[in-house]
Amino acid sequence: MTIQPMAALEQTRDLEGRVAVITGSTSGIGLGIAQALAAAGASIVINGLGDFDEIEMTRHKLASEHQVEVSYDGANLIERRGAERLVENTIATHGKLDILVNNAGIQHVSPIEYFPPEKWDAILALNLSAAFHTTRVAFGAMKEAGWGRIINVASAHGLVASPFKSAYVAAKHGVVGLTKTVALEGARHGVTCNAICPGYVWTPLVENQIEDTAKARGISREEVIENVLLAAQPSRKFATVEELGALAVFLSSDAGKSITGIALPVDGGWVAQ
Repeated sequence: MTIQPMAALEQTRDLEGRVAVITGSTSGIGLGIAQALAAAGASIVINGLGDFDEIEMTRHKLASEHQVEVSYDGANLIERRGAERLVENTIATHGKLDILVNNAGIQHVSPIEYFPPEKWDAILALNLSAAFHTTRVAFGAMKEAGWGRIINVASAHGLVASPFKSAYVAAKHGVVGLTKTVALEGARHGVTCNAICPGYVWTPLVENQIEDTAKARGISREEVIENVLLAAQPSRKFATVEELGALAVFLSSDAGKSITGIALPVDGGWVAQ
């Protein structure tokens, strides 16, 4: 697990004094968002799976690099009480929760007639229900404080569909709907709620998929990238975790206070087609 530098992005400490929880943040997109929020001065609670020693190294590096408090909560968000306790523990420890980023998710690809029901249940539980439960517990405290930022990492698949991804597409469409509803409920209380909808993002997980797909299909790495993964993205470029992190910082800042209820594609033009 590595933390990439913030790609020459000049960071100001606009989020100094804020407390942020990012689910699914021990790697990939979630870790990129955690790093960006920490660089902007927020205290961070990371959450997710992985080797404990690696997670502890990541936690320590974030804290020392950005001079903020960083803690780890290993709550299992597939279980309702896990999602609730993540928020409850954060508020009990820090006295508040200002920024909630619902990022944790899993995927399974299968024709619907063969789609395992247990996979459907797990994907809906983590990708959609967990976001509901964390938001439900956090919202009252944010409303009372008169300030809050809820950012749901949905997907381009929250706006359009692809075959063989019934559970993931259903969950991500649900996340977009949840986002709009929470935005309306928070609009008069200083609480915003927005969804970021990435297309393919360059992460270690995607890197592994490239090699596996190349072997399985008997084609080159370049052909996998151009003709399989990025076929739907007119830019033919991956988004980066740094881009998503910068967007999360903007939406969390006072500059984003009038932006709420949107599902913002970061997909190189995918959903514009």
